[in-house]
Amino acid sequence: MPRSPLPSVLLWMGGSLAWGLAMATSFQLSVHLFGRATSSHDLALTAIYAAGGIIGWLAALPLIHRIRKRGGPETALAAWLLLLGIVTVGAIAGIYALQYRTFYAHWHAPFLSRIWVYQQIFTTASALYQFAVLGMRHLMPAGLAMLLVLSMVMARRSR
Repeated sequence: MPRSPLPSVLLWMGGSLAWGLAMATSFQLSVHLFGRATSSHDLALTAIYAAGGIIGWLAALPLIHRIRKRGGPETALAAWLLLLGIVTVGAIAGIYALQYRTFYAHWHAPFLSRIWVYQQIFTTASALYQFAVLGMRHLMPAGLAMLLVLSMVMARRSR
């Protein structure tokens, strides 16, 4: 039986939920086990990391599948490591930036005015910088370890 050109539904849905749970777990481990206290917003931040994991998986999977078909196990490992890692971090940062922008929307100028556009650009840039400085640490070392293990398992599975 020939292999399907697209990943299975179980891999799409089950994988996205599992990866979202893994990113939420990474955040919780970072806060409680490694003592990186945030604030009273831990539940909301856990949800951001979980949603970023789900979106990251769903966005990265077709890209990984396309690249994986071109090469051997080394290519599959690199695709899983790089694409899933980068897209997941990007998704978490994007959701964080949207939440950040929503908070500051009360003080922004009217929609689509020139000032509003500047405010959007600088608010988003500030949120992404803040995530890079404060948010990335919640993905280390647990999230990185989960990414490494998952990448090796999935690369081995694709042989």
